[in-house]
Amino acid sequence: MRIGVPKEIKNHEYRVGLTPASVAELVAAGHEVIVETRAGLGIDFEDQDYAQVGASIVADAAAVFAGADMIVKVKEPQPSEIALLEPRHTLFTYLHLAADKPQAEGLMASGATCIAYETVTSRSGALPLLKPMSEVAGRMSIQVGAHYLEKEQGGRGVLLGGVPGVAPARVAILGGGVAGINAAQMAVGQRADVTIYDINNDRLAELDMHFGSQIKTAYASRAAIAAAVAKAHLVIGAVLVPGAAAPKLVTRDMLKTMKRGSVLVDIAIDQGGCFETSHATTHDDPVFEVDGVIHYCVANMPGAVARTSAFALNNATLPFVQKLANLGAEAAMAADPHLAAGLNVSGGAIRHQAVAEALSLPFQG
Repeated sequence: MRIGVPKEIKNHEYRVGLTPASVAELVAAGHEVIVETRAGLGIDFEDQDYAQVGASIVADAAAVFAGADMIVKVKEPQPSEIALLEPRHTLFTYLHLAADKPQAEGLMASGATCIAYETVTSRSGALPLLKPMSEVAGRMSIQVGAHYLEKEQGGRGVLLGGVPGVAPARVAILGGGVAGINAAQMAVGQRADVTIYDINNDRLAELDMHFGSQIKTAYASRAAIAAAVAKAHLVIGAVLVPGAAAPKLVTRDMLKTMKRGSVLVDIAIDQGGCFETSHATTHDDPVFEVDGVIHYCVANMPGAVARTSAFALNNATLPFVQKLANLGAEAAMAADPHLAAGLNVSGGAIRHQAVAEALSLPFQG
């Protein structure tokens, strides 16, 4: 198969769909890999690093799409890239369509087969291709939250871990999944006062066993969230409904109870965000303020630590890329129902029920 890797063009997105090591594996298996010039510069790989392992280097994205059967990316295709897709293409990348109807309609019009990393499942029902970036985003959320709590950044002027004689910051983490547990690990490491909220009692029990007395856990009822938001210095939104839009857990009315200079970090922003006042931001302009509360809602948080993120992502995606390349998309999905769960769009139709429901578009099973 001919596999194409375009340079990412989303704002401050430095990751790359395939590292040279991944390309080497595909070339060794007899596949052709076409890489856009400078695609790997954001993680310190030159064109020659790709050429040395057998990739063909081309001048622009148009040449990648023209020459490839499968496109492997990191972030959702931008309008100029959607225009290059054809029915013969398989697109394998993060899509997050539930919060992006224009993109969904563009992909439908292209006729391409579009498989989303974030809805591929594992035997246990987990999301193996979302996990590495959820780990990165969860850990980053505490890092950026601590930064924006600084007074110079408009924050409340609170040190996350406090000091002897002065209480630490109160951190509320909404969601005890992969992103939430990684956020908690970082917050605990900085000696913050951490509470994790979730609606799954079994998960709360697991978190309690994992962290012991280092954190508190609570059932995520509306009343509990309202009380948490009112007293928290930092709130991390880490909820996920696979394929669907994120539920709005923090309302504008709740926001008004928060202290000026408190910080919200919305990891769920790719799926529309879990705070009513959220809207997607970029690394160029990452925060905004509503009712005196700072919102950090960058839609590609892991892009800020591109080298770590690209390697972590490739570790997870490469086996699926190999399967798609070896068998072709249709046969690969027929052989692996977990990969088939990643199918979001094909033949001009929405093929994932949660996505269809979120966008109010017809679902084709």
